[in-house]
Amino acid sequence: MKKDFKYVGKSTPRQDAFEKVTGQAKFTDDYYFPGMLHAVMVRTKSSHAKILNVDYTRLLASAENIIVCDHNDIIGSKKVGPIKKDQPIFCYDKIVTPGDVVCMLVGGDIQELLQSRELVDIDLEELPVLTEPLKALDIDSPIIHSENGNNLINHYPLRKGNVEKGFSESDHIIEQHYSTQLIEHAYLEPEAVIAIPLEGKKGIKILGSIQNPHTTRKVVASVLGLPLTKVRAVQAEIGGSFGGKDDTMNILAARAAVAALKTGKPVKIKFGREESIVESYKRHPYNLHYKVGFTKDGLLKAMKIDITADGGAYSSMSPFVTWRTVVQATGPYQVENVCTDVKAVYTNNPYTGAMRGFGSPQPIFAQESLMDEIADILGKSPLEIRELNGFKAGSITASGQKLVDHDINLITVLNEAAIKSEFDKKWQLHRKNKKIKNFQIEENNNFLLSHNEFVEPNETIQKGIGLAVSYRGCSLGAEGIDAAAAYMSVQQDGSVYLISGLAENGQGLKTTFSIIAAEVLGISPDHIQYLEQDTGIVPDSGPTVASRSTLMGGGAVKNAAEILKSRLKEIVLNFWNVKNTEEIIFTENEILLRGDETKRVSFQEICSLAYSKGVNLAVIGWYKGPNVHWDEETGQGSAYFTYVYGCQVAEVSVNVATGEVYIDKITAVHDAGKVINKLGALGQVYGGVTQGAGYALWEEISSFDGKIKEDNFDQYLIPTSRDIGEIEPHFIEGEDIYGAWGAKSLGEPTLELTAAAISNAIKNATGKRFFNLPINLEEVLLNRKLKPTDLKRGSTN
Repeated sequence: MKKDFKYVGKSTPRQDAFEKVTGQAKFTDDYYFPGMLHAVMVRTKSSHAKILNVDYTRLLASAENIIVCDHNDIIGSKKVGPIKKDQPIFCYDKIVTPGDVVCMLVGGDIQELLQSRELVDIDLEELPVLTEPLKALDIDSPIIHSENGNNLINHYPLRKGNVEKGFSESDHIIEQHYSTQLIEHAYLEPEAVIAIPLEGKKGIKILGSIQNPHTTRKVVASVLGLPLTKVRAVQAEIGGSFGGKDDTMNILAARAAVAALKTGKPVKIKFGREESIVESYKRHPYNLHYKVGFTKDGLLKAMKIDITADGGAYSSMSPFVTWRTVVQATGPYQVENVCTDVKAVYTNNPYTGAMRGFGSPQPIFAQESLMDEIADILGKSPLEIRELNGFKAGSITASGQKLVDHDINLITVLNEAAIKSEFDKKWQLHRKNKKIKNFQIEENNNFLLSHNEFVEPNETIQKGIGLAVSYRGCSLGAEGIDAAAAYMSVQQDGSVYLISGLAENGQGLKTTFSIIAAEVLGISPDHIQYLEQDTGIVPDSGPTVASRSTLMGGGAVKNAAEILKSRLKEIVLNFWNVKNTEEIIFTENEILLRGDETKRVSFQEICSLAYSKGVNLAVIGWYKGPNVHWDEETGQGSAYFTYVYGCQVAEVSVNVATGEVYIDKITAVHDAGKVINKLGALGQVYGGVTQGAGYALWEEISSFDGKIKEDNFDQYLIPTSRDIGEIEPHFIEGEDIYGAWGAKSLGEPTLELTAAAISNAIKNATGKRFFNLPINLEEVLLNRKLKPTDLKRGSTN
């Protein structure tokens, strides 16, 4: 494997940085087309109801310039979904969650459209509302989608060994229940999309804040009843996604397309923050029950795991999200006997789907809390327990997969993080210094404290340190065939066009792929022009999800560059009349012959020569991952063809008088394979840690009868840079046979570890274990969340 890199592993500024910081980047709402109309949604206030009638009489009588679009305008699929087609573009028989849209008003004056929504008369028959996922499968619970016969979205079992035998061989058995919350993506730019009808019968063009343009194309084509070639999806600059601009954007694009074809004019849909939060999908809340058996030495013998994910009103990505959960529910530990059941269920709550971490943050919070609990029971340190049970080369996962073909660096990242943070020394010190025996206010307390219940001023702030480790499967895994494409075209002046079938969503993909191409061709990344994402010019490469962009897309880019390099080498051979291509070196925009200083030619000159000889310098690079397999009945198989490993250490200060938790420092050590862009990798750590801190301490969407309470950022609290102390990243570059020089993924592990590490640090600080996220000041002080039933909070009406 190549060791001496010119651009890979260095810090390269993002290609789109200048335009974004100067305000020149064009987002969807910056576009205007002649004759463009606007569209607004019409919703009800119900969470679950049968639609008896929709009457537009009053609307049409008073607003002649408004066009109505509803399900009657759809000639193709009325319902869509990535797995199950259960989500209507426009509701026509039932309302199953408050974000549902019955129809859409289209016109030139957006204020008139907003005011006219009240003129649509919708007659409903209210139905019982289901909001508790743990009751969703009860025989007397209301059925959300009657065609299914029950509220089960999916169920994934995993069976390994004999779990009862494992418990009988255990010296200790513990059981714990954990819960995680509903989370908003909180991207900076709300959803926006424009549909533009093309002339004649050419179809339609979609321009928008789209995470996965090829998926949008499929959905729009199915709704319009058009072939894929008649729908062209183009991605505008995207102001954040984190997995959140997939399903929702597909549906909005389809609505805009229906309206554009009906009116013959471009139609824009633009959400404000409140509407974005109301209709978009969220991170799944989980209920997790773990029963774990282990020996007196700390060796894990058995795990029995039951997990219920709240899918909300629609299935969305729940089958994919929860499949990753079942693969990784036992954590990065070798356990001989495992019985896991993961279910996703329908409720009338806001629906849930993909979000950064994708089914891993929830079980990591549980499993890493458990590992610390086991250490406490046995009087061992958290490091000892993880070193004993953690994956090593040749370890067998819960799904029966033997870990080979890459560096299994779990213990390496664990030890590196422990050394960098002085974990063991601080953990022992904070544990020893605990003086507060009981600082929590009991639920029935009258708040009149006795003398011995007061906290001394010098004991108010308690310090703690905690860690968490994880492994994460890269790519789609056994969810489906994984392959990606990249188009590359070298011009006769030596400049290069590049585009991948995977999309830039703010993660720095364009820069990463340009670095890979530049490294192979020996040219500066500045000579590479990354094209706008357009489904009409590059093959479908699947969704930009699942920690696969650098691995799969980077592999495709490298393959494309290698093909072009080989063609250019043939030109050079003839140009210099030499025979051995291995002696030809591409570097610093020049081509050299090893050992002969007289043989030197510019990259531009050779490209010009290639064009003069009619050599094709445009290629499609293709990268296909190896086949993996999965047994749906037993949950056994090689779930992913490679993995990444990470460890994060959190240091906190807890104010036991107020319940506030301050994050002093996060030490993040990750084996992401070969780091392509050091600057981008650092950004992934800073952003992921900050999001993970929000998940741990502050962020939560709460609802009443399915209705969201926090519909803007005055009530939905997201962390800022001032809420996080020092973040110290370190990278371990493990060897791997896959991807571009073994480059894999980083963005999701940085988020998924943070909450568990913070939770363990709070335990080290206070002596109290918390089982429900977020661990906000109410949870710390009262051991419960305060849940006002009144919806009138902040900006919520």
